[in-house]
Amino acid sequence: MRGASRVDLMHAQPRFVERLGLLAVLVVVGWACGCAQDTMVAVPDTDGGMKSAATVRAERRLYDGAPPVIPHENFGMTCTECHNIDGVDVPGVGFAPPQPHAGTAGMSAISRCSQCHVFKQSDAVFTASEFIGLRQDLRRGARLNPIAPPTIPHKTFMRENCLACHSGAAAREEIRTSHPERVRCRQCHVPAGSRAEFETLLGEGLVTSAPSESSER
Repeated sequence: MRGASRVDLMHAQPRFVERLGLLAVLVVVGWACGCAQDTMVAVPDTDGGMKSAATVRAERRLYDGAPPVIPHENFGMTCTECHNIDGVDVPGVGFAPPQPHAGTAGMSAISRCSQCHVFKQSDAVFTASEFIGLRQDLRRGARLNPIAPPTIPHKTFMRENCLACHSGAAAREEIRTSHPERVRCRQCHVPAGSRAEFETLLGEGLVTSAPSESSER
């Protein structure tokens, strides 16, 4: 600085360092907030409720279709006290989604959830292997035409409660239904099949005509 004395410069240096440190803190906080936004999304119609993003929930499965691990500690209570038909906002933990097995034959509120779902103990590999799990497919179901109802791109066994994932506070926003009042989903939405499966049914006389090449999806 022109005309500044050595004393002025000595007093200015601590202020500069202090401001530089504050800027570094703001950068770090901004980066952390950005990461949090990538992993958590707001729960609609709640006062500040947050839930895990779809990509985070997908990482809790070893492969597509596998039961997700339990990402929180053992609270010493029945799972369905939080994972009920609607789900519950648990302060400090997140939103507990409803369980989709309400309509699964042989299951009930007193089923042994831990037979399939286990608590996550560590991020370390339990034992080395060449197994590579198929990542969960987060794409939407295909449509025969732009106004046709989309197909169901996954198996429906143990996922009979469609609204557990497609409606309510815990729904993945990417696949939230616009008509949750229509509860008989399978009247319009059917599980995706293949042409080979269709031709097998045709050969058995269970269907009357094969789809044209232009109608395949």
